[in-house]
Amino acid sequence: MTHGDERRRIAKAAGLMSVATFISRILGYVKDMILAGFFGATGIADTFFVAFRIPNLLRELFAEGSMSSAFIPVLTEHQTKHGVEESKRLVRITFSFILLFVGLICILGIVFAPEIVTAIAPGFVDTPEKFSATVLLTRIMFPFLLFVSLAALTMGALNVKRIFFIPALAPAMLNITIICVVFLIAAKMEQPIIAVAIGVTLGGLVQFVFQLPSFFKNGYSLKPAYNFRHDGLKKMSLLVLPATMGMAVAQINIFVSTILASYLPEGSVTYLYYSMRLTQFPIGIFGVAMVMAVLPTLSEHAVKGNYDRLRDDFSFALRLLFFITVPAMAGLIALREPIVNILFQRGKFDYVATAGTAEALLFYSIGIWSIVGVRVITASFYSMQDTRTPVKIAGVALAANILFSILLMTPLKHSGLALANSLASGLNFILLFYFLRKRLKRVEGGRILSSFMKTVFASSVMGGIGWFMLQGELWKICGNTSLKVFYLSGTISLCVMIYIFISYMLKSEEFSYVIGLAKQKFRK
Repeated sequence: MTHGDERRRIAKAAGLMSVATFISRILGYVKDMILAGFFGATGIADTFFVAFRIPNLLRELFAEGSMSSAFIPVLTEHQTKHGVEESKRLVRITFSFILLFVGLICILGIVFAPEIVTAIAPGFVDTPEKFSATVLLTRIMFPFLLFVSLAALTMGALNVKRIFFIPALAPAMLNITIICVVFLIAAKMEQPIIAVAIGVTLGGLVQFVFQLPSFFKNGYSLKPAYNFRHDGLKKMSLLVLPATMGMAVAQINIFVSTILASYLPEGSVTYLYYSMRLTQFPIGIFGVAMVMAVLPTLSEHAVKGNYDRLRDDFSFALRLLFFITVPAMAGLIALREPIVNILFQRGKFDYVATAGTAEALLFYSIGIWSIVGVRVITASFYSMQDTRTPVKIAGVALAANILFSILLMTPLKHSGLALANSLASGLNFILLFYFLRKRLKRVEGGRILSSFMKTVFASSVMGGIGWFMLQGELWKICGNTSLKVFYLSGTISLCVMIYIFISYMLKSEEFSYVIGLAKQKFRK
């Protein structure tokens, strides 16, 4: 396979995953709109979102983090060196191990739920009703860990076979299940919020089962195999713990924010949750998709010792990711209040909640470029089966986030916690990039910086025009949704055209590549 073919394969895989992830994220926002209408930014909502931090963290770690980052390189290595049948046997062994080990963790999590809630939201302890409700929700949602771990296993196995769309679409099943459960049983329950927690757990199960037809079709099996001394499982076990810490820094930072936000005025936790959900849109659609698309290719290069291609594909993936993600970041910053107003301002979610969420969204969005960049750099380390370097740097970034959070939460309240998260992510990216360059000798740093500066300039002009166009009192009131959607969608469309025009005038290499791919697609 030529280098050009390899790049097209990466771009095509990232595109397919982006489409699937886009569907999932849209359904996620539908779910959030329903929850906002039901519960607003109240104390009841705070209890759910604190409890949901636990499965959400586990989803980040196991579905999009350490499980895939440790599993895919090792499975790729075994398939390359020992053949397809041996790689299938490793999948069976890993499935059996997850079932036993993660199942035990779930049991312990349910038993020790009060201690977990005390650790992540100490401010709730002084309010017994709030505390007990959070504990109950945590217990209901803890089995989500097992189901999402099994879903990550099937996703990783399919990605090694270069199958990306079905695994990327699987998280949409989680959102569909939550929506269905809320509509079916929430109104019939004494505590409607419990229906949402039930939906989360059932959704994790559906997310796993959804992938099984494709999983079995590709020759994999879930027949138990208990050779827990297998070299592949040992190697994964050595990689998974530091990988968990390395990939989890963003989510651990959110936990720090949750702990500190529990001491701030009511609604702060909810403002941070909804604003983070909005930033996860470009991160999930583009960042996670690119990482999952490029990781099997980088792992294959590393196994074969082809570091020139590894460097080139890393640089290409990072530049293309910035070209797509930075304008999305600029759009969220510029159009933050109209976006929050349309999505959430209804029912108990009033303009005060919109303003609080939009303010947090501004400071969270500043860090999007570094969060997606960290994912690609970390994937490059993992492809070489080096998980220690990212975790050491993650520890530094985590300490920085705690320090920034303490310094900024008093003057800026919940927005200070969002800004601290972005500053820590930026530090994480800079340190990771430095050490990867040191490891690989060169990473086309000048080319990456030149591309990044062009992208930032085009995105800034685009965002400024978008912000100017949507000023006015319309975005402070409820209702007029059709008119608001018309104005917002029209502005976004214009902004996209402005970004394309400026990128063309700046002779952006990434823009030329995307246009070239589109022309090839239409010719076919």
